[in-house]
Amino acid sequence: MVKEKPGSIRTYDEEGFKRRAACLCFRDETLQEVLLISSSKEPDAWIVPGGCIEPLEDPEVAAKREVLEEAGVTGTVSRKLGVVENKEKRTRTWVYVLIVKTTVSDWEDQTFIGRRRHWFSTEDAHATLAIHKPVQSTYIDLLRAPTVPI
Repeated sequence: MVKEKPGSIRTYDEEGFKRRAACLCFRDETLQEVLLISSSKEPDAWIVPGGCIEPLEDPEVAAKREVLEEAGVTGTVSRKLGVVENKEKRTRTWVYVLIVKTTVSDWEDQTFIGRRRHWFSTEDAHATLAIHKPVQSTYIDLLRAPTVPI
């Protein structure tokens, strides 16, 4: 199912869950520092970059697109962590690990909504997300789970 709203198109799966994609963006392969972005709704809250999957778009492609739009970075996806379901918000989010290769100085969400980005240690990011976006803190928990092939 597809639903349009001004500025975006939302897709839903057969059970009515909104399809989303996100990346945990790491500075390097050690996975010791993760990039979080300021929330558009609560500018003092930090979140994982991600958003809606467009019609016919591959979840990994959507995740990389969202990361560039929201965080101003590009990189290489090293693995898929899994699909996280949020029953309260009725979303299913495909979550990937992205190793950052390029950081741009001016990016879409910085320009239009003043979004910020900041590197956190993985443990500090987990604690920060647990406060502002508890479901997203589970993304970091998935790092410790067995690897899922892309």
